[in-house]
Amino acid sequence: MNKNLHKAKVNKEDEFYTQLTDIEKELKYYKKHFKNKVVYCNCDDPRVSNFFHYFSYNFEKLGLKKLITTCYQNQDMDLFTKSDSKQAIYLEYSGDKNNNSIPDIQEIGVNYLKGDGDFRSEESIELLKQADIVVTNPPFSLFREYIAQLIEYDKKFLIIGNQNAATTKETFSLIKENKIWLGYKSGDMEFKVPSHYEARKTRYRQDETGQKWRSLGNICWYTNLDIAKRHEDLILYKPYNKKDYANYENYSAINVDKVADIPMDYDGVMGVPVTFLSKYNPNQFEILGQTHSGDISKEVESLRTDVKKKHRGIIDGKQKYARILVRNKRL
Repeated sequence: MNKNLHKAKVNKEDEFYTQLTDIEKELKYYKKHFKNKVVYCNCDDPRVSNFFHYFSYNFEKLGLKKLITTCYQNQDMDLFTKSDSKQAIYLEYSGDKNNNSIPDIQEIGVNYLKGDGDFRSEESIELLKQADIVVTNPPFSLFREYIAQLIEYDKKFLIIGNQNAATTKETFSLIKENKIWLGYKSGDMEFKVPSHYEARKTRYRQDETGQKWRSLGNICWYTNLDIAKRHEDLILYKPYNKKDYANYENYSAINVDKVADIPMDYDGVMGVPVTFLSKYNPNQFEILGQTHSGDISKEVESLRTDVKKKHRGIIDGKQKYARILVRNKRL
């Protein structure tokens, strides 16, 4: 049974290891948040995790108080204890002790877990309670459950996820209520993947060392740490006209195909692409909902002009792509 359970977990293909350069590109905007903080990376095998690498090598520069990392049960040799143990571990690092500016193995506290290290386990939750900020790349298949846990325990966080996750009921509600938002970087991101992952025809490569890589589109960072980008206005320059901005047949809103085309002088409701969320400034716009059958909020229900067509916006009898319903607060 345990073998089958592990096989099922592996088949979800949730092991995507983030490159150090991608971590550095995003984390450079958050340095002020980390001083005297306990950082917890709870989905990170410390032997290969670049999150552990980034925080341990920048521990003093960021002024961290402590770094804790855990991961799902190790399947290979434990490089820290030099044993064949497959028992799950968690690491604690409190900074450089011998002044060589390197997080040496003897400076890293290695602790064994009784369970498998799953972020939902009691042991992992107890470690979560110690944390000030959680930074990691959680399993994509468990993203909604993962972010719900962070909200439940009132944690600050910066995590990687697919931008499509933003339109799920639970995550979208948090964005709409300004409890979470998107970070700086979004788009394609390439990840290392384990050797047992099958090759694919597209968005896959194998380098000269045999390491497998997969590229994923629409990847972004989710956070509830305040950042300057969140307060920057989206520059609008196109005037509204009825010809370029058609009205939906089933919503009291106009359709906008590109974020760059959001009209500067329209004071009504607009259906804008999901990519708008990476430009969203809550002082400039109000998010009302989304053109989705699952959105039955009062705001969206009041905008429906055809209650039988509770789905994406329709123009000339054809459904458009999913849209976020917004209003310019400055007009």
